[in-house]
Amino acid sequence: MVELLSQGKKILNPKIIDGELYYYPEFLSKKISDKLFIKLKKSIPWKQDLIKVFGKIYQQPRLTSLHSTLKKNYTYSSITMKPHLMTNELTTLMNQIKKINNTNFNTVLLNLYRDGSDSNGWHADNEKELGKNPVIASVSLGQPRYFHIKHRKQKNHRFKLRLDHGSLLIMAGSMQHDWLHMIPKTKRILNERINLTYRKLI
Repeated sequence: MVELLSQGKKILNPKIIDGELYYYPEFLSKKISDKLFIKLKKSIPWKQDLIKVFGKIYQQPRLTSLHSTLKKNYTYSSITMKPHLMTNELTTLMNQIKKINNTNFNTVLLNLYRDGSDSNGWHADNEKELGKNPVIASVSLGQPRYFHIKHRKQKNHRFKLRLDHGSLLIMAGSMQHDWLHMIPKTKRILNERINLTYRKLI
């Protein structure tokens, strides 16, 4: 697996096939990122849903919370989430992302990874509520974690990218149709990480 590397403040825009991937390593300053992490950790109504995998029920290996400007449920992996209202912090962050990518996001799914055993398996954000070729904007706070992607058909196209504190990753084009992505488990001792994935429900 090839690791994608950004250089300093440069934007990473790898020439991958069948999709668009953009990485902004210093989207937020450390000071803002530190304050936002503490605020979200304390104020967001985190919960741990149950998930069905191959007919068996497990606790989802992370905590989540859905927030939206819409009163519309969001369903993924057999989990139906009812949205909370957007907070001032979530709205401000959404507007900052729009300055980079002019998508009218209206929903954000937050994930809290408590340690290295919390993870997110191979998947694509391709639910019908997101429409064709959705744009997903992902902000990372806290502990850096590796983000893995693999092409659905070209098996030799596998990459990983370290998502740092205060970074922004944007997936666009046909990424959600032609690629899968994940945050793997690790046995290393890790601190907490908060990930915010903005999306547009239609």
